Amino acid sequence: MKIMLKLYICLFLLTICNKGFSQEKSLKISLWENGAPGFENRKDEPEQAKDWWVKNIHNPSITAYFPEKPNGMAVLICPGGGHENLVFNSEGRDAAEYFTSIGITAFVLKYRLAREVGSPYKLETHVKQDAERAMRLIRSKAAEFKIDPTRIGAMGFSAGGEVVALVAYNAKNTLENSSDAIDKQDAQPNFQILIYPGPLFIPKEIKSDAPPAFLLAANDDTCCSAPIVDLLNKYRQANVPIEMHLYSKGGHAFNMGKRAKTNSLKTWPQRLTDWFEDNNYFVK
Repeated sequence: MKIMLKLYICLFLLTICNKGFSQEKSLKISLWENGAPGFENRKDEPEQAKDWWVKNIHNPSITAYFPEKPNGMAVLICPGGGHENLVFNSEGRDAAEYFTSIGITAFVLKYRLAREVGSPYKLETHVKQDAERAMRLIRSKAAEFKIDPTRIGAMGFSAGGEVVALVAYNAKNTLENSSDAIDKQDAQPNFQILIYPGPLFIPKEIKSDAPPAFLLAANDDTCCSAPIVDLLNKYRQANVPIEMHLYSKGGHAFNMGKRAKTNSLKTWPQRLTDWFEDNNYFVK
């Protein structure tokens, strides 16, 4: 009996360990093997990270998180941070954990920071380049990661919403003359998710080929509630599918709801799951 009991305990502990490993399974992939174009000499400079932020990013990358049962969907996650740092944990890793829990492969983007002190980077040049490359890289690995290349979205929090905007509204996002096969992939997401997005790079007019959008913010967010109202009206004029949730209060940076003080914001990810289901994104 003692031997059997020990055996059951060992099997139980092994099951827990295996489950934990699968939930934390991730892989970091540099966007360019030899470093960002024009800045290859900074490729090996170490990042700085403390508590909730990451900065000093000179070798942009995506960190992939894999679900136990992938459904073919994928999302590129762009954390916020005002382009001075990246809120990697609560607007990156936590979002990825939510996606993998519902079968979606997630990729958290570490993009270069244009407003960090002493930064040589520009939003519309280098940050845009990082977002485009990330989308192309994910599509190039669709077969390897069991992803449907027509069901790849982009999600942005705050400043990360501005990063998403840099690739969302340009349907001609390919580089035909590049010798790099990855650059021949399309960089436009098939759908976008904007959570209290910043106001930059919203086009004056939404065209009919813009990706369907899910928008969410708190009305008392003086920074980033107006952009989703602006986008809602422009999407409606273009007759492009859109869903918006504007909560009465909650301020800015409530992330995935874990730090929210209101019940509605604590459970907001369920609204996104509903949107996926109602629009048949889970269908293979």
